[in-house]
Amino acid sequence: MNAALNNGWARGISLLAALSLMLLVTLLPRGLTVDDGSPIGHGVLTLIMWGLSAGFVHGVGFVPRNRILRVLLGPVVAWLGMAVGVFFYVQYFLR
Repeated sequence: MNAALNNGWARGISLLAALSLMLLVTLLPRGLTVDDGSPIGHGVLTLIMWGLSAGFVHGVGFVPRNRILRVLLGPVVAWLGMAVGVFFYVQYFLR
């Protein structure tokens, strides 16, 4: 599945999404809170940052030689992790 997503448009989406989420996390960290204003759990934040890192790795075109790292830093993991972050920001903006 990762091989089908190793083309220009998928890499561009990954890089653009990672840059956008990076700017949101840096400039508006309050978006990563739950309804009562308390911060999200450390595990959830780790998943978001993992997705963000994988988005940059895939977006710049780096393909790890190790098969496990290729999956862990691939586009599917990146997009799922970044989607979790976007979910929290959408909830924040809709409050």
